[in-house]
Amino acid sequence: MKSVRHWIGGALTGGDGRTGEVFDPATGEVSGHVALASVEEVDAAVAAAVAAFPAWRDASLTKRAQVLFRFRELMVAHRDELAALISAEHGKVHSDALGEVARGLEVVEFACGIPHLLKGGFSEGVSTRVDSYSIRQPLGVVAGITPFNFPAMVPMWMFPIAIACGNAFVLKPSERDPSASLLMARLWQEAGLPDGVFNVVQGDKTAVDRLLEHPDVRAVSFVGSTPIARYVYETGTAHGKRVQALGGAKNHMLVLPDADLDLVADSAVSAGFGSAGERCMAISVVLAVDPVGDELVEKIKERVAKLVVGPGDDPKAEMGPLVTRAHRDKVASYLDLGVEEGAKLVVDGRESELLGGGKASEAPGFWLGPTVLDHVPAGSRVHTEEIFGPVLSIVRVPSYEEGVRVINDGEYGNGTAVFTNDGGAARRFQNEVEVGMIGINVPIPVPMAFYSFGGWKASLFGDTHVHGSEGVHFYTRGKVVTSRWLDPSHGGVNLGFPTNG
Repeated sequence: MKSVRHWIGGALTGGDGRTGEVFDPATGEVSGHVALASVEEVDAAVAAAVAAFPAWRDASLTKRAQVLFRFRELMVAHRDELAALISAEHGKVHSDALGEVARGLEVVEFACGIPHLLKGGFSEGVSTRVDSYSIRQPLGVVAGITPFNFPAMVPMWMFPIAIACGNAFVLKPSERDPSASLLMARLWQEAGLPDGVFNVVQGDKTAVDRLLEHPDVRAVSFVGSTPIARYVYETGTAHGKRVQALGGAKNHMLVLPDADLDLVADSAVSAGFGSAGERCMAISVVLAVDPVGDELVEKIKERVAKLVVGPGDDPKAEMGPLVTRAHRDKVASYLDLGVEEGAKLVVDGRESELLGGGKASEAPGFWLGPTVLDHVPAGSRVHTEEIFGPVLSIVRVPSYEEGVRVINDGEYGNGTAVFTNDGGAARRFQNEVEVGMIGINVPIPVPMAFYSFGGWKASLFGDTHVHGSEGVHFYTRGKVVTSRWLDPSHGGVNLGFPTNG
Protein backbone atom coordinates (compact mmCIF):
# COMPACT_ATOMS: atom_id res chain seq x y z
CA MET A 1 0.00 0.00 0.00
CA LYS A 2 1.45 3.34 -1.04
CA SER A 3 2.45 6.10 1.34
CA VAL A 4 2.24 9.67 -0.01
CA ARG A 5 4.62 12.09 1.70
CA HIS A 6 5.74 15.71 1.49
CA TRP A 7 8.35 17.13 -0.90
CA ILE A 8 10.47 19.70 0.91
CA GLY A 9 13.79 21.11 -0.23
CA GLY A 10 14.08 18.63 -3.07
CA ALA A 11 13.43 15.43 -1.11
CA LEU A 12 10.60 13.27 0.18
CA THR A 13 10.05 13.78 3.87
CA GLY A 14 7.54 13.32 6.67
CA GLY A 15 4.81 10.76 7.01
CA ASP A 16 5.53 9.83 10.62
CA GLY A 17 2.66 11.84 12.08
CA ARG A 18 -1.04 12.09 11.23
CA THR A 19 -2.20 10.40 8.04
CA GLY A 20 -5.35 10.19 5.95
CA GLU A 21 -6.71 7.47 3.71
CA VAL A 22 -6.52 7.55 -0.08
CA PHE A 23 -9.24 5.57 -1.88
CA ASP A 24 -9.74 3.91 -5.23
CA PRO A 25 -13.14 5.45 -6.09
CA ALA A 26 -13.99 2.60 -8.47
CA THR A 27 -13.82 -0.05 -5.74
CA GLY A 28 -14.20 1.97 -2.56
CA GLU A 29 -11.06 0.32 -1.18
CA VAL A 30 -8.22 2.12 0.57
CA SER A 31 -5.27 2.31 -1.83
CA GLY A 32 -2.81 4.21 0.36
CA HIS A 33 -2.19 6.72 3.08
CA VAL A 34 -1.22 10.38 2.81
CA ALA A 35 0.72 12.38 5.34
CA LEU A 36 -1.16 15.26 6.94
CA ALA A 37 1.31 18.04 7.62
CA SER A 38 1.87 19.48 11.05
CA VAL A 39 2.54 23.18 11.58
CA GLU A 40 6.23 22.33 11.92
CA GLU A 41 6.28 20.55 8.55
CA VAL A 42 4.59 23.50 6.84
CA ASP A 43 7.16 25.77 8.45
CA ALA A 44 9.93 23.55 7.10
CA ALA A 45 8.54 23.81 3.57
CA VAL A 46 8.27 27.58 3.80
CA ALA A 47 11.79 27.78 5.23
CA ALA A 48 13.12 25.74 2.29
CA ALA A 49 11.36 28.13 -0.10
CA VAL A 50 12.70 31.18 1.72
CA ALA A 51 16.25 29.82 1.46
CA ALA A 52 15.92 29.02 -2.25
CA PHE A 53 14.22 32.26 -3.27
CA PRO A 54 17.16 34.73 -3.49
CA ALA A 55 19.18 32.68 -5.97
CA TRP A 56 16.12 31.86 -8.08
CA ARG A 57 15.00 35.50 -8.06
CA ASP A 58 18.43 36.47 -9.37
CA ALA A 59 18.48 33.77 -12.06
CA SER A 60 18.24 35.26 -15.53
CA LEU A 61 14.98 35.13 -17.43
CA THR A 62 16.75 32.95 -20.00
CA LYS A 63 17.73 30.43 -17.30
CA ARG A 64 14.19 30.33 -15.92
CA ALA A 65 12.73 29.80 -19.38
CA GLN A 66 15.16 26.98 -20.08
CA VAL A 67 14.05 25.14 -16.93
CA LEU A 68 10.41 25.63 -17.88
CA PHE A 69 10.99 24.26 -21.37
CA ARG A 70 12.65 21.16 -19.89
CA PHE A 71 9.83 20.73 -17.40
CA ARG A 72 7.31 20.93 -20.23
CA GLU A 73 9.11 18.23 -22.22
CA LEU A 74 9.32 15.95 -19.18
CA MET A 75 5.62 16.43 -18.46
CA VAL A 76 4.78 15.46 -22.02
CA ALA A 77 6.96 12.36 -21.73
CA HIS A 78 5.29 11.33 -18.45
CA ARG A 79 1.73 12.39 -19.27
CA ASP A 80 0.37 8.83 -19.33
CA GLU A 81 1.92 8.09 -15.95
CA LEU A 82 0.46 11.29 -14.53
CA ALA A 83 -2.96 10.57 -16.01
CA ALA A 84 -2.92 7.07 -14.51
CA LEU A 85 -2.28 8.51 -11.05
CA ILE A 86 -5.17 10.92 -11.49
CA SER A 87 -7.54 8.16 -12.64
CA ALA A 88 -6.55 5.88 -9.76
CA GLU A 89 -7.21 8.47 -7.05
CA HIS A 90 -9.83 10.79 -8.53
CA GLY A 91 -11.74 8.26 -10.64
CA LYS A 92 -11.97 10.16 -13.93
CA VAL A 93 -11.34 8.13 -17.05
CA HIS A 94 -7.85 8.05 -18.54
CA SER A 95 -8.72 10.13 -21.61
CA ASP A 96 -10.23 12.83 -19.41
CA ALA A 97 -7.13 12.79 -17.20
CA LEU A 98 -4.93 13.18 -20.28
CA GLY A 99 -7.04 16.17 -21.30
CA GLU A 100 -6.50 17.69 -17.86
CA VAL A 101 -2.75 17.34 -18.22
CA ALA A 102 -2.85 18.87 -21.70
CA ARG A 103 -4.79 21.93 -20.53
CA GLY A 104 -2.39 22.42 -17.64
CA LEU A 105 0.57 22.21 -20.00
CA GLU A 106 -0.86 25.15 -21.94
CA VAL A 107 -0.07 27.32 -18.91
CA VAL A 108 3.45 25.89 -18.72
CA GLU A 109 3.91 26.78 -22.39
CA PHE A 110 2.60 30.30 -21.74
CA ALA A 111 5.03 30.68 -18.83
CA CYS A 112 7.92 29.67 -21.10
CA GLY A 113 7.51 33.12 -22.64
CA ILE A 114 8.45 34.84 -19.38
CA PRO A 115 11.24 36.94 -20.94
CA HIS A 116 8.57 38.63 -23.03
CA LEU A 117 5.89 38.64 -20.34
CA LEU A 118 8.08 40.57 -17.88
CA LYS A 119 9.14 43.30 -20.29
CA GLY A 120 8.72 46.68 -18.68
CA GLY A 121 8.43 50.18 -20.11
CA PHE A 122 11.21 52.73 -20.72
CA SER A 123 11.13 56.49 -21.20
CA GLU A 124 14.38 58.15 -22.24
CA GLY A 125 15.15 61.74 -21.34
CA VAL A 126 12.24 62.50 -19.03
CA SER A 127 14.51 65.29 -17.74
CA THR A 128 18.09 66.31 -18.53
CA ARG A 129 20.07 63.05 -18.71
CA VAL A 130 17.31 61.38 -16.69
CA ASP A 131 15.52 58.16 -17.75
CA SER A 132 12.55 56.40 -16.17
CA TYR A 133 11.57 52.77 -16.52
CA SER A 134 9.28 50.21 -14.94
CA ILE A 135 10.14 46.70 -13.81
CA ARG A 136 8.21 43.85 -12.19
CA GLN A 137 9.81 41.69 -9.52
CA PRO A 138 8.77 38.48 -7.73
CA LEU A 139 7.03 38.54 -4.37
CA GLY A 140 9.03 35.84 -2.59
CA VAL A 141 7.36 32.69 -1.26
CA VAL A 142 3.86 32.07 -2.61
CA ALA A 143 1.45 29.20 -1.98
CA GLY A 144 -1.22 27.32 -3.90
CA ILE A 145 -4.11 25.44 -2.28
CA THR A 146 -5.81 23.26 -4.86
CA PRO A 147 -8.91 21.01 -5.11
CA PHE A 148 -9.47 17.31 -5.76
CA ASN A 149 -11.17 17.62 -9.14
CA PHE A 150 -8.07 18.65 -11.12
CA PRO A 151 -4.99 17.50 -9.19
CA ALA A 152 -2.64 18.37 -12.07
CA MET A 153 -4.33 21.14 -14.09
CA VAL A 154 -5.27 23.52 -11.29
CA PRO A 155 -1.80 23.49 -9.70
CA MET A 156 -0.46 24.16 -13.21
CA TRP A 157 -2.71 27.22 -13.40
CA MET A 158 -0.53 28.59 -10.60
CA PHE A 159 3.00 27.32 -10.16
CA PRO A 160 4.42 27.66 -13.71
CA ILE A 161 3.78 31.40 -13.77
CA ALA A 162 4.76 31.92 -10.13
CA ILE A 163 8.06 30.10 -10.66
CA ALA A 164 8.73 31.72 -14.03
CA CYS A 165 8.31 35.13 -12.38
CA GLY A 166 11.07 34.21 -9.89
CA ASN A 167 9.07 33.15 -6.84
CA ALA A 168 9.44 30.03 -4.70
CA PHE A 169 6.27 27.95 -4.44
CA VAL A 170 4.60 25.80 -1.78
CA LEU A 171 1.76 23.59 -3.05
CA LYS A 172 -0.92 22.14 -0.75
CA PRO A 173 -2.87 19.71 -2.96
CA SER A 174 -6.07 17.92 -2.04
CA GLU A 175 -5.51 15.02 0.32
CA ARG A 176 -8.05 13.06 -1.78
CA ASP A 177 -5.71 12.61 -4.76
CA PRO A 178 -2.22 13.70 -3.70
CA SER A 179 0.13 11.55 -5.80
CA ALA A 180 0.18 13.75 -8.92
CA SER A 181 1.84 16.52 -6.93
CA LEU A 182 4.88 14.37 -6.12
CA LEU A 183 5.40 13.27 -9.71
CA MET A 184 5.36 16.91 -10.80
CA ALA A 185 7.84 17.77 -8.03
CA ARG A 186 10.22 15.05 -9.23
CA LEU A 187 9.96 16.31 -12.81
CA TRP A 188 10.73 19.87 -11.70
CA GLN A 189 13.90 18.58 -10.05
CA GLU A 190 14.85 16.61 -13.15
CA ALA A 191 14.28 19.74 -15.25
CA GLY A 192 16.93 21.57 -13.23
CA LEU A 193 14.80 23.64 -10.88
CA PRO A 194 16.87 24.35 -7.76
CA ASP A 195 15.79 22.45 -4.67
CA GLY A 196 13.42 24.43 -2.49
CA VAL A 197 11.87 26.48 -5.29
CA PHE A 198 8.99 24.00 -5.52
CA ASN A 199 7.71 22.26 -2.40
CA VAL A 200 4.66 20.11 -1.60
CA VAL A 201 2.98 19.81 1.77
CA GLN A 202 0.20 17.25 1.94
CA GLY A 203 -2.47 17.95 4.48
CA ASP A 204 -5.78 19.25 5.67
CA LYS A 205 -7.03 22.40 7.42
CA THR A 206 -3.96 22.50 9.68
CA ALA A 207 -1.72 23.01 6.66
CA VAL A 208 -4.12 25.48 5.03
CA ASP A 209 -4.34 27.64 8.14
CA ARG A 210 -0.59 27.71 8.65
CA LEU A 211 0.02 28.81 5.06
CA LEU A 212 -2.59 31.55 5.45
CA GLU A 213 -0.98 32.79 8.66
CA HIS A 214 2.72 32.28 7.94
CA PRO A 215 4.53 35.64 7.82
CA ASP A 216 6.90 34.53 5.05
CA VAL A 217 4.12 33.55 2.62
CA ARG A 218 3.44 36.63 0.50
CA ALA A 219 0.53 35.43 -1.64
CA VAL A 220 -1.97 32.56 -1.76
CA SER A 221 -3.89 31.15 -4.73
CA PHE A 222 -6.91 28.94 -4.04
CA VAL A 223 -9.53 27.02 -5.98
CA GLY A 224 -12.43 25.28 -4.23
CA SER A 225 -15.90 25.80 -2.85
CA THR A 226 -17.29 29.25 -2.18
CA PRO A 227 -17.44 28.95 1.65
CA ILE A 228 -13.78 27.90 1.79
CA ALA A 229 -12.77 30.48 -0.83
CA ARG A 230 -14.35 33.20 1.32
CA TYR A 231 -12.52 31.85 4.38
CA VAL A 232 -9.18 31.71 2.55
CA TYR A 233 -9.62 35.24 1.23
CA GLU A 234 -10.64 36.75 4.56
CA THR A 235 -7.98 34.91 6.57
CA GLY A 236 -5.17 35.49 4.09
CA THR A 237 -5.85 39.18 3.58
CA ALA A 238 -6.19 39.66 7.35
CA HIS A 239 -2.58 38.44 7.54
CA GLY A 240 -1.43 40.90 4.89
CA LYS A 241 -1.27 38.54 1.91
CA ARG A 242 -2.35 38.85 -1.67
CA VAL A 243 -5.12 36.33 -2.25
CA GLN A 244 -6.90 35.07 -5.34
CA ALA A 245 -9.61 32.65 -4.23
CA LEU A 246 -11.82 30.99 -6.84
CA GLY A 247 -15.05 29.60 -5.46
CA GLY A 248 -18.02 27.57 -6.61
CA ALA A 249 -20.27 27.70 -9.64
CA LYS A 250 -23.69 26.98 -11.01
CA ASN A 251 -23.25 27.27 -14.75
CA HIS A 252 -26.25 27.75 -17.05
CA MET A 253 -26.65 27.02 -20.75
CA LEU A 254 -29.32 29.24 -22.35
CA VAL A 255 -30.86 27.56 -25.41
CA LEU A 256 -32.75 29.85 -27.79
CA PRO A 257 -35.44 28.50 -30.15
CA ASP A 258 -33.25 28.91 -33.25
CA ALA A 259 -30.37 26.81 -31.87
CA ASP A 260 -29.18 23.56 -33.46
CA LEU A 261 -30.67 21.13 -30.93
CA ASP A 262 -28.40 18.26 -31.90
CA LEU A 263 -25.38 20.45 -31.16
CA VAL A 264 -27.04 21.58 -27.92
CA ALA A 265 -27.77 18.02 -26.79
CA ASP A 266 -24.22 16.88 -27.57
CA SER A 267 -22.83 19.88 -25.70
CA ALA A 268 -25.12 19.55 -22.68
CA VAL A 269 -24.26 15.88 -22.18
CA SER A 270 -20.53 16.43 -22.71
CA ALA A 271 -20.38 19.47 -20.43
CA GLY A 272 -22.73 18.06 -17.81
CA PHE A 273 -21.29 14.59 -17.33
CA GLY A 274 -17.61 14.84 -18.27
CA SER A 275 -15.47 14.06 -15.22
CA ALA A 276 -18.73 12.94 -13.53
CA GLY A 277 -19.78 16.58 -13.30
CA GLU A 278 -16.95 17.35 -10.86
CA ARG A 279 -15.89 20.47 -12.75
CA CYS A 280 -16.31 24.09 -11.73
CA MET A 281 -17.05 24.80 -15.40
CA ALA A 282 -19.55 21.96 -15.86
CA ILE A 283 -22.94 22.88 -17.29
CA SER A 284 -25.38 21.89 -14.56
CA VAL A 285 -28.47 23.82 -15.73
CA VAL A 286 -30.00 23.99 -19.20
CA LEU A 287 -32.38 26.94 -19.61
CA ALA A 288 -34.64 25.83 -22.45
CA VAL A 289 -36.57 28.71 -24.00
CA ASP A 290 -40.08 27.69 -25.09
CA PRO A 291 -40.91 25.74 -27.23
CA VAL A 292 -37.68 23.70 -27.50
CA GLY A 293 -37.77 21.95 -24.09
CA ASP A 294 -39.56 18.71 -24.92
CA GLU A 295 -37.55 17.98 -28.07
CA LEU A 296 -34.27 18.87 -26.38
CA VAL A 297 -34.92 16.63 -23.38
CA GLU A 298 -35.61 13.68 -25.68
CA LYS A 299 -32.34 14.26 -27.53
CA ILE A 300 -30.45 14.48 -24.23
CA LYS A 301 -32.05 11.24 -22.99
CA GLU A 302 -31.02 9.43 -26.18
CA ARG A 303 -27.41 10.45 -25.71
CA VAL A 304 -27.29 9.72 -21.99
CA ALA A 305 -28.58 6.20 -22.62
CA LYS A 306 -25.49 5.48 -24.72
CA LEU A 307 -22.92 6.72 -22.17
CA VAL A 308 -20.56 4.06 -20.84
CA VAL A 309 -19.94 4.26 -17.10
CA GLY A 310 -17.00 2.35 -15.69
CA PRO A 311 -13.59 2.43 -13.98
CA GLY A 312 -11.16 5.09 -15.08
CA ASP A 313 -8.57 2.57 -16.21
CA ASP A 314 -11.00 0.83 -18.60
CA PRO A 315 -10.48 2.33 -22.09
CA LYS A 316 -14.15 1.75 -22.93
CA ALA A 317 -15.38 3.90 -20.03
CA GLU A 318 -16.56 7.45 -20.73
CA MET A 319 -17.47 8.43 -17.17
CA GLY A 320 -16.04 7.20 -13.89
CA PRO A 321 -17.11 7.28 -10.24
CA LEU A 322 -17.23 10.24 -7.87
CA VAL A 323 -14.27 10.99 -5.64
CA THR A 324 -15.55 9.88 -2.20
CA ARG A 325 -18.47 7.98 -0.72
CA ALA A 326 -19.62 11.03 1.25
CA HIS A 327 -19.62 13.18 -1.86
CA ARG A 328 -21.49 10.52 -3.85
CA ASP A 329 -24.14 10.31 -1.15
CA LYS A 330 -24.53 14.09 -1.03
CA VAL A 331 -24.93 14.32 -4.81
CA ALA A 332 -27.41 11.43 -4.87
CA SER A 333 -29.53 13.12 -2.22
CA TYR A 334 -30.41 15.84 -4.72
CA LEU A 335 -32.32 13.36 -6.88
CA ASP A 336 -35.03 12.83 -4.27
CA LEU A 337 -34.90 16.50 -3.31
CA GLY A 338 -35.53 17.49 -6.92
CA VAL A 339 -38.64 15.34 -7.09
CA GLU A 340 -39.85 16.77 -3.78
CA GLU A 341 -39.41 20.27 -5.21
CA GLY A 342 -41.54 19.46 -8.24
CA ALA A 343 -39.02 18.28 -10.84
CA LYS A 344 -39.43 15.16 -12.98
CA LEU A 345 -36.64 12.57 -12.74
CA VAL A 346 -36.27 11.48 -16.38
CA VAL A 347 -32.90 9.71 -16.02
CA ASP A 348 -31.94 8.20 -12.65
CA GLY A 349 -28.18 7.77 -12.31
CA ARG A 350 -28.63 5.28 -9.49
CA GLU A 351 -30.00 2.85 -12.08
CA SER A 352 -27.06 3.22 -14.49
CA GLU A 353 -25.51 -0.04 -15.66
CA LEU A 354 -21.75 -0.25 -15.10
CA LEU A 355 -19.14 -1.90 -17.28
CA GLY A 356 -18.89 -5.44 -16.07
CA GLY A 357 -22.49 -5.50 -14.91
CA GLY A 358 -24.49 -4.25 -11.97
CA LYS A 359 -26.25 -1.03 -11.13
CA ALA A 360 -24.49 2.03 -9.79
CA SER A 361 -26.49 1.91 -6.57
CA GLU A 362 -25.48 -1.69 -5.86
CA ALA A 363 -21.82 -1.70 -6.90
CA PRO A 364 -18.85 -1.15 -4.59
CA GLY A 365 -17.16 2.15 -5.13
CA PHE A 366 -18.55 5.64 -5.32
CA TRP A 367 -20.88 5.34 -8.29
CA LEU A 368 -23.66 7.55 -9.58
CA GLY A 369 -24.47 7.57 -13.27
CA PRO A 370 -25.64 10.53 -15.36
CA THR A 371 -28.90 12.00 -14.06
CA VAL A 372 -31.39 14.32 -15.75
CA LEU A 373 -34.07 16.30 -13.92
CA ASP A 374 -36.68 18.05 -16.10
CA HIS A 375 -39.09 20.87 -15.22
CA VAL A 376 -36.85 21.95 -12.35
CA PRO A 377 -38.45 25.00 -10.71
CA ALA A 378 -36.35 28.13 -11.05
CA GLY A 379 -35.09 29.15 -7.64
CA SER A 380 -35.37 25.66 -6.13
CA ARG A 381 -32.44 24.19 -4.23
CA VAL A 382 -31.62 21.74 -7.01
CA HIS A 383 -31.49 24.67 -9.40
CA THR A 384 -29.45 27.08 -7.28
CA GLU A 385 -27.09 24.99 -5.16
CA GLU A 386 -23.75 23.70 -6.40
CA ILE A 387 -24.23 19.93 -6.63
CA PHE A 388 -20.82 19.17 -8.21
CA GLY A 389 -21.82 15.85 -9.70
CA PRO A 390 -23.49 14.24 -12.72
CA VAL A 391 -26.88 15.92 -12.30
CA LEU A 392 -28.23 17.98 -15.22
CA SER A 393 -31.25 20.18 -14.46
CA ILE A 394 -33.59 21.38 -17.19
CA VAL A 395 -35.33 24.66 -16.33
CA ARG A 396 -38.03 25.83 -18.76
CA VAL A 397 -38.21 29.60 -19.42
CA PRO A 398 -40.60 31.53 -21.67
CA SER A 399 -38.11 33.97 -23.19
CA TYR A 400 -34.53 35.11 -23.65
CA GLU A 401 -35.12 37.90 -21.15
CA GLU A 402 -36.34 35.50 -18.47
CA GLY A 403 -33.34 33.23 -19.08
CA VAL A 404 -30.88 36.06 -18.57
CA ARG A 405 -32.76 37.15 -15.45
CA VAL A 406 -32.50 33.64 -13.99
CA ILE A 407 -28.75 33.58 -14.62
CA ASN A 408 -28.16 37.06 -13.22
CA ASP A 409 -30.23 36.38 -10.11
CA GLY A 410 -27.95 33.49 -9.16
CA GLU A 411 -25.33 33.58 -6.44
CA TYR A 412 -22.52 32.52 -8.75
CA GLY A 413 -20.99 34.05 -11.85
CA ASN A 414 -18.34 31.61 -13.03
CA GLY A 415 -19.24 30.41 -16.54
CA THR A 416 -22.25 30.38 -18.83
CA ALA A 417 -23.14 29.64 -22.44
CA VAL A 418 -25.73 30.63 -25.00
CA PHE A 419 -26.66 28.46 -27.98
CA THR A 420 -28.15 30.32 -30.91
CA ASN A 421 -27.66 31.05 -34.61
CA ASP A 422 -28.58 34.71 -34.07
CA GLY A 423 -25.44 36.85 -33.86
CA GLY A 424 -27.36 39.79 -32.46
CA ALA A 425 -28.77 37.70 -29.62
CA ALA A 426 -25.33 36.30 -28.83
CA ARG A 427 -23.82 39.80 -28.74
CA ARG A 428 -26.62 41.00 -26.49
CA PHE A 429 -26.12 37.99 -24.19
CA GLN A 430 -22.39 38.55 -23.72
CA ASN A 431 -23.10 42.17 -22.84
CA GLU A 432 -25.99 41.60 -20.42
CA VAL A 433 -25.08 38.44 -18.53
CA GLU A 434 -23.26 38.93 -15.20
CA VAL A 435 -20.76 36.11 -15.52
CA GLY A 436 -16.98 36.08 -15.90
CA MET A 437 -16.54 33.53 -18.71
CA ILE A 438 -18.96 33.33 -21.64
CA GLY A 439 -19.43 30.64 -24.27
CA ILE A 440 -21.26 31.28 -27.54
CA ASN A 441 -22.15 27.85 -28.93
CA VAL A 442 -19.28 26.62 -26.69
CA PRO A 443 -20.44 24.77 -23.57
CA ILE A 444 -17.31 25.00 -21.39
CA PRO A 445 -15.68 28.36 -22.14
CA VAL A 446 -12.39 27.81 -20.30
CA PRO A 447 -10.01 30.47 -21.66
CA MET A 448 -6.73 29.60 -23.30
CA ALA A 449 -3.70 30.08 -21.06
CA PHE A 450 -2.83 33.50 -22.49
CA TYR A 451 -6.19 34.80 -21.24
CA SER A 452 -7.11 34.71 -17.56
CA PHE A 453 -9.55 32.34 -15.82
CA GLY A 454 -12.05 33.53 -13.23
CA GLY A 455 -15.65 34.38 -12.52
CA TRP A 456 -17.74 37.08 -10.89
CA LYS A 457 -19.82 37.37 -7.72
CA ALA A 458 -19.48 34.43 -5.29
CA SER A 459 -17.23 32.58 -7.76
CA LEU A 460 -14.22 34.83 -7.08
CA PHE A 461 -12.77 36.57 -4.04
CA GLY A 462 -10.06 39.07 -4.88
CA ASP A 463 -9.70 41.11 -8.04
CA THR A 464 -7.17 39.02 -9.98
CA HIS A 465 -7.91 35.95 -12.11
CA VAL A 466 -5.50 33.06 -12.63
CA HIS A 467 -2.95 32.57 -15.41
CA GLY A 468 -2.64 34.86 -18.43
CA SER A 469 -1.49 38.44 -17.93
CA GLU A 470 -3.40 38.72 -14.65
CA GLY A 471 -1.46 35.74 -13.31
CA VAL A 472 1.84 37.45 -14.13
CA HIS A 473 0.59 40.58 -12.38
CA PHE A 474 -0.53 38.60 -9.30
CA TYR A 475 2.87 36.96 -8.77
CA THR A 476 4.92 40.14 -9.24
CA ARG A 477 5.00 43.71 -7.95
CA GLY A 478 6.04 46.80 -9.82
CA LYS A 479 8.85 49.26 -9.39
CA VAL A 480 9.53 52.48 -11.26
CA VAL A 481 13.19 53.51 -11.48
CA THR A 482 14.39 57.03 -12.26
CA SER A 483 18.10 57.20 -13.14
CA ARG A 484 20.73 59.75 -14.09
CA TRP A 485 24.14 58.77 -15.53
CA LEU A 486 26.45 61.74 -16.04
CA ASP A 487 29.40 59.95 -17.66
CA PRO A 488 29.53 57.04 -20.12
CA SER A 489 31.28 53.88 -18.99
CA HIS A 490 33.45 51.50 -20.99
CA GLY A 491 33.51 47.77 -20.40
CA GLY A 492 36.68 46.93 -22.31
CA VAL A 493 37.27 44.94 -25.48
CA ASN A 494 35.65 41.52 -25.95
CA LEU A 495 35.62 40.00 -29.42
CA GLY A 496 33.63 36.95 -28.38
CA PHE A 497 30.10 36.40 -29.68
CA PRO A 498 27.59 37.84 -27.19
CA THR A 499 25.47 35.22 -25.42
CA ASN A 500 22.65 35.18 -22.91
CA GLY A 501 23.02 33.60 -19.53
